This record gives sequence, C-alpha cells and structure tokens, in this order.
Amino acid sequence: MKKSSPEAADKINFKNLRSLYFFAIFTIALTIILSQILVQYNLKKQLSDSKIINISGKQRMLSQKIAKEILILHYDSNNTKEDQIKHLKNVISLWETNQNALENGNPILDFPKEKSITLSKLYLQINPIFLKIVQTTDLFLSNVEQKKNLSENQKLVEIILKNETAFLSKMNEIVLQYDKEAHEKVTQQRKIEYWIFGFTLLVLLLEFIFIFKPTNKKIEKLISKLLTSEKKALKLAYDTEIISEIKENSVNELKSLNYAMENMLLYCRVAPDGSIIHIGEKFAKLLNYTKFASNKPFSQVLTSDEKEQIIIDRIISEKQRSGWQGEIKITTYDKQTICLDLSMVPVTIKKDKSELLIVCFNITDRNKAQQEVERLSIENSTEKINQQKIISSKIVENQENEQNRIAKEIHDGIGQMLTGLKFSLESINLEDKEKSAQKIEYLKKLSLDIIKGVRTATFNLMPPELSDHGIVSSITKLTQELSKLTGKEILFYNKTDFDKRLDSLIEINIYRLTQEAINNSIKYAESSHIIVQLSHSETLLSIIIDDNGKGFDINSVYKKRNSKSGMGLLFMKERIQYINGRVFIKSILGEGTRITFNIPL
Repeated sequence: MKKSSPEAADKINFKNLRSLYFFAIFTIALTIILSQILVQYNLKKQLSDSKIINISGKQRMLSQKIAKEILILHYDSNNTKEDQIKHLKNVISLWETNQNALENGNPILDFPKEKSITLSKLYLQINPIFLKIVQTTDLFLSNVEQKKNLSENQKLVEIILKNETAFLSKMNEIVLQYDKEAHEKVTQQRKIEYWIFGFTLLVLLLEFIFIFKPTNKKIEKLISKLLTSEKKALKLAYDTEIISEIKENSVNELKSLNYAMENMLLYCRVAPDGSIIHIGEKFAKLLNYTKFASNKPFSQVLTSDEKEQIIIDRIISEKQRSGWQGEIKITTYDKQTICLDLSMVPVTIKKDKSELLIVCFNITDRNKAQQEVERLSIENSTEKINQQKIISSKIVENQENEQNRIAKEIHDGIGQMLTGLKFSLESINLEDKEKSAQKIEYLKKLSLDIIKGVRTATFNLMPPELSDHGIVSSITKLTQELSKLTGKEILFYNKTDFDKRLDSLIEINIYRLTQEAINNSIKYAESSHIIVQLSHSETLLSIIIDDNGKGFDINSVYKKRNSKSGMGLLFMKERIQYINGRVFIKSILGEGTRITFNIPL
C-alpha cells in the first residue's frame, strides 16, 4: 500500500498538469484566433477607408477636370465639339456616381452608409455646391449643343468656376476628416492588439510557472530513477551471459567490416620494406594480382612502369613514419592508365613492429569528367568571347548608322529649311508691306516645320516624355508617332494602370526594347496591326508586343546569328539581361509574333 499510494499521487499530479496544459494551449489558440479575426476585420475597414480617401481625392481631380473641359468648350472656336461634350458628360456621370457613393454609401465599393457627425455636416455643406455645379454644367452643355444663349454661357462658366473652388475647399476638409478618423481607428486597433499581446504573455508566464516548471521537476526525478535502474541493469549484465553476447556481436561486426573492406575498398597492408602483407579482393582484381605475384613488392604490383615504381618505393621509404596522401597516376600491366587518390597511414602493431595501411580511391572517371568540364568551359568561354565581339561590332555599326541617319536628317531636312529661312529673311522688303506680310506668314510656317523637325530628331534620340513622365507616357507617345508615320494601326494598353517611375537606366532599356520590337514588326513582319500591352504585379512588370504579320521560324533565326534578324533577337536578350529581365518570343508562320518582356520590380 505504501508503494501504490505515491504512484496514485503521481498519476493525479500528471493528470492535473495535462489538464492545465490543454487549457493553456486552448487559451493561446483562442487568443490568436480572436486576434486574427479582429485584425482582419480592422484591415478590411482600413481598406475601405483607403478606398474612400482615394475616391474623395479623385473627386477633387474630376471637379478640376470638369472646369478645365468647360473652359476649353467655351473658349475653343473649333466647331467639332461632339467628342468633347460626350467625354465631359462621361466625366460628370462618374463624378456624380462617386459623390453619391461617398455620401449615401455603396455596398459594391464597400462604402458605409453611416458616417460620423462631422462628415455628415460636411456633406450637407458640400451638397448644394455639388448640385449647383451639376445643374449649371447641364445648362451650359445644353446651350453648347443647341448653339443658343451663347452670351449666357460666360455667366454659367463663372458660376461653375466659383462653385468649383468652394467644392475643392470642402472636399479637402472631407478628405482630412476621413484621414483623421482612419488614424483614430488605427490607434484604437493598436491599443487592442497591445492588450491581446499582454494577455498572451500572461498566459505563457502562467503556463511556465504552473505547468512547465512542475513538469520539469517530475521529469528530472524520472530520469534520475531511470539512470539508477540503468546502472543496476548494467551490473547484472556484466554478471550474466551479456558479456559473451557482446563479444559475439563484436566478432560479427568485425567480420562485416572485414567483408566490406575486402569487397568495397581498395586497400592493402604493406611492410616497411615494401612487400605486401595483405591486399583486398577489389584492389587485387583492379591490379590483376594473383598468388603467383605474391613475392613482388607493392610498387611492382601497382604499376608496370619503372619510373612510377621508383617514385612509389621512394614514397614508402620516406613517408613510412609520417604517412602520405596524394594523387598518383599508374600504368597497369594491360596498358591502362588509372588515377588513384592514395592515402598511406602508418600503423603500430607491436612495440617494435609496424606496417603501412594503404587505402586508395579510383578517381579515373572523376578526372576524365573534370577534364571534359574544363574543355567545355573553355569552348563556351571562346564562343561567348566571339559572340561578344560580334555584338560589339554590330553595336558600333548601328551607332555609326544612327549617327549618319541623324546627320542626314539634320542636313537634308532642318539644314535646308534653315537655309530657306535665311534667304527668305534676306528677301523681305519692308517697303512692300503686302509681300512682307505674306513672307512673314510663310516664315512662321517654315519655323514651325523646323521646330517639328528638331523635335522629331530629339524624339528619336531620347523622347522627352521618358525623362519627364516615365515609361508609360513615352511608350504611348512612341506608338502614336509610329502609327502616324507608318499608317499602321499601333495601339497601346496600360491594362493595370501602371504609373510608377523606375530607375532611369531601366526605363531607357525598356523603351529601347519596346521600340526595337515594334520596329521589327513594321520592317520584317509585314503586319498591319500591332498591339502593345503593359501590365504589372507587386514584383513584375510585363510588356507584350503582338502583331498579325507573317511570323518566322525562331530556331532558324537563332542559327543565323550573323543575320540582321538573328542579331536583333540577340541584342534583345543582351539588353534585357542588363536589367535582370527575361524575354520570351513566340512566332507562328502565317499568323504573327508575340514578344514578352518581364522585368522585376
């Protein structure tokens, strides 16, 4: 009974500890789940707040755009205003939709209907201004479409501009209020998370005090009892037949080790004078060693070459006490060359008796593979160097052609127009006012042509949109200009509304790659439609150029690397590698070509 009572107490204690442990784990899991639910809920609300702030800011931009479009309609003398009126109506419709969603809520955009008292007051203040702008704009557009009451439009424009300024002011207050309320929500969430974090730490501390610490003491006692039992068991084992079993196992292990050495390792036991004491079966098979050659020294068994035998005898003589390790090349008696990684270890058998244990590894295949790798590396290096030379020469040639083309454009176009401008200026007779006025008008037109020529030349060198506005604006301008010059339909789509600026080197390379791909479609593909698409994710910017041209065989073009098309594709790959990007080319004969550039962000 005395023994059973402590065991029952231990069982009760362990049962209590287990219950407490499960309770603590459940509490931590519940805390984490509740914390995640709360965080996700607040993040969703913050995402909604960010959308609201974004739309509110967009409302300011749209109101300015409406005012700008109205001013253009009012003061522009051009008769074709249908597209402008249609575009303005679309902008007003979007403006009204956004304002209604902000004021009354929108379940699709996840905009709440309920608002704070401050925001409700601000929307009550801005609503008359908003309605005034909408009503006045509708009246203005009605007058413009019916071409009546044009004198009244001046007053309508002044009313719109006055209310647009007031709308911007109130909208700024609304945006600031949204931002303030979002900040208060974030602050409240932070406090709640701190409380949850503190509660979790408290649970962990209590778990350590009431669970892990008592459990550790119990385990220490249990280990102590196990160690005591182990000592008693070992003492009993030594007193019984366990010793004999251990010896038998040791003998079996030695036999297994000896078998493994005989059949798996290239090893040999050699006396200090170089004679063979014992040689493994695998080593003997490799060297064609038989009992008839047992009187030969190790060097003569290992190689048939006399020079190699002298080297091995010298190593055995000089290194029999310190040992040796290295690679040697031997020639067998059947005229095969074998490379061995040889290790010579001195072993003391008795006080006055020693021998050498020689262990070898056949590294012939490894050396051959290494030599083949080195040969291939040299060939690849030579090929890359030659390829770089071809690329360098082509780059220099293209630069020279580009310089000649620009010089020809300046000489034949801008130069001749400047010469004509000079002669026309010299021929003006101020006394003949009528002819002077005609020549001045001609000189104005000629000046505009000169400016256009200079802009075209500078655009080909470096488009100003690239440095001023970025890659999206520059590609848009590129497709528009090339479409005008070639008469082909070249369209550009910014599918994900990408508007970020990148490093200038990356933007220049992206622009040149796109320009090269479009020019190839124009020159070689005989296409009538070219579509350029830009999209992005958090880590990747993708540009796709599709054409409906005749297509080409990619493998045959890559084989003809010295051709213009082959070098063009090679230049693309070289340039895209400068910015750590990748290019993918897919072409089908008779259907068209797709080129994709992927650039990491």
